[in-house]
Amino acid sequence: MEGMRWFDRHILRFLGENSAPMARIALFVVFFWFGILKVFAFSPASQMVSDLLAITMPFMESATFLVWFGVFEVLIGILFLIPRAERAAILVLGVHLVMTSLPLLLMPAHTWSAWFVPTLEGQYIIKNVLIIALAFPIAGHIQHKHPREKIGTCLPAGRN
Repeated sequence: MEGMRWFDRHILRFLGENSAPMARIALFVVFFWFGILKVFAFSPASQMVSDLLAITMPFMESATFLVWFGVFEVLIGILFLIPRAERAAILVLGVHLVMTSLPLLLMPAHTWSAWFVPTLEGQYIIKNVLIIALAFPIAGHIQHKHPREKIGTCLPAGRN
């Protein structure tokens, strides 16, 4: 029993206090790494991105778009490391997640082999749920410029 108390006092407290910084580092690593692969044309996702681009923006040249999309991903990663850039990081992450989820809807032949059976590319996209989960502790630690209001202060009189 004493071992469990020690675990609670030390390990769980450490994990709780460091969840947001570790999430920042993890998101930086993933976005920076995957972005650099796109910038230097080594990304295994390049074909899927090019195919999606042909559907959504056929006027744009694929190689140029891939470089800029890679730069966008690198920027997302860097923003997660910069103190006070959390709001921007969360915003651009949201834009990125919408863009990268489009193949699930627009390219079902690439992303689904059967109903609720994703292809490898589909699994690659669906794992973004983990990225969303990692962003939660970061968003939860954003420092507000204004003091927090009490929950319920915007309710009509008598309902607080």
